[in-house]
Amino acid sequence: MIEAPAAPGRPEETGLEPDFLQKLVAKTFHVHGTMTPSAIARETCLPINVVSALLSDLQRLQIIEARGLAGADMSSELRYALGGRGIPFALEAMAQSQYVGPAPVSLDAFHTQIKRQTIAHERVERADLLRSMSHLVLPEDLIDRLGPAINSARSILFYGDPGNGKTSIAEAVGTAFKDTIYIPYAIEVGGQVISFYDTTVHTRVDPPQGSATGAVSSHRPAFDARWVPCVRPAILTGGELSLAMLDLAYNPVSNFYEAPIHLKAAGGIFIVDDFGRQQTPPQTVLNRWIIPLERKYDYLTLHTGKKFSVPFDQLVVFSTNIEPHKLADTAGLRRLYYKIHIPTPTADDYRQIFVNACQDIGVPFDETVFEEFFRRYYLDRNVAPAGHHPKYILDFIHSVCSYRGEPARLSAPLLDGAWNNLHVMQEPAG
Repeated sequence: MIEAPAAPGRPEETGLEPDFLQKLVAKTFHVHGTMTPSAIARETCLPINVVSALLSDLQRLQIIEARGLAGADMSSELRYALGGRGIPFALEAMAQSQYVGPAPVSLDAFHTQIKRQTIAHERVERADLLRSMSHLVLPEDLIDRLGPAINSARSILFYGDPGNGKTSIAEAVGTAFKDTIYIPYAIEVGGQVISFYDTTVHTRVDPPQGSATGAVSSHRPAFDARWVPCVRPAILTGGELSLAMLDLAYNPVSNFYEAPIHLKAAGGIFIVDDFGRQQTPPQTVLNRWIIPLERKYDYLTLHTGKKFSVPFDQLVVFSTNIEPHKLADTAGLRRLYYKIHIPTPTADDYRQIFVNACQDIGVPFDETVFEEFFRRYYLDRNVAPAGHHPKYILDFIHSVCSYRGEPARLSAPLLDGAWNNLHVMQEPAG
């Protein structure tokens, strides 16, 4: 079980400078108005004792002032608001960065936690792969080639004809992992904030039983709420991938950064689908990742010119239907450690894929009709089966029958129409 980051007991244990924390709290008051210490703690994800210490400092500096109890109950909290020097202090802080939210973690803390939860330490067993691939029809020997590649935590290239499940296999690999890891809301580097946690790519889960998430005391929880418990991320990018997406994205209006897409995959899987179809040549992409793929760290640069290293801890999967030797030179391909061919399905595999698709879409399977269809369109024409054909064909049949108000079924005319819809007919010359 991966150890959860422990909560700080004092402001200095956050890894952040006092001035940074004071400005973050002042900006929080500026955005939300009058607040209690517990409300500040919820917004900043800092323990209440850390927040109380910061409020004491801000009150001493005449940046905030007390506004009375939050309720009539004597156990109620005091309310605070900006006052005295507070408004100009908060406005100056907002001009420097408009980031307001959970306090970031330090770059050192990020390095430490990523190393603690490295994907290289989690072992994926054959049973895990069979479970994660159970919805796919794959040869047994392919599963056994995938296992060592996944456990190596090195780069993998899936190649083969289009439509035979390369992307589906890559995505299924992500579900084979069972560990809960911890993702920061944001990272602080040189006084700058890099937003990291992203609900579109990170899946939050409940902390595992037995992890250090209970409260040590009412003032100091054991679990640092600046980190989000998540499953290992599996991030998919395709033809839209560009070199710019692999750098920090700086917003000159809000004055903080968004982490690049591959960094958000730290501790998980980064899938480059349709490799070779990007506007950026594949050789250029591989050249950009020479150091990360070899040494497991990357370099990023702030707009201030500060350059810093980040961990490159992820299983990188490239998927392509282009012949490998056409993607890059020998040196580039050498950095793709495992090269796994995803084969065209056999006749038996194709039948099973077809049966499964019928069950998923709600079309009764007819063995006689299927055998005649397979003979006419595959065997007689010497056409190789493709794993994506059944779903396309059955989706077409379902749509036609729905339009006609008929029950979905297999028939020769419907299959003929589906096949013609699947394949573009070539116009005769002349």
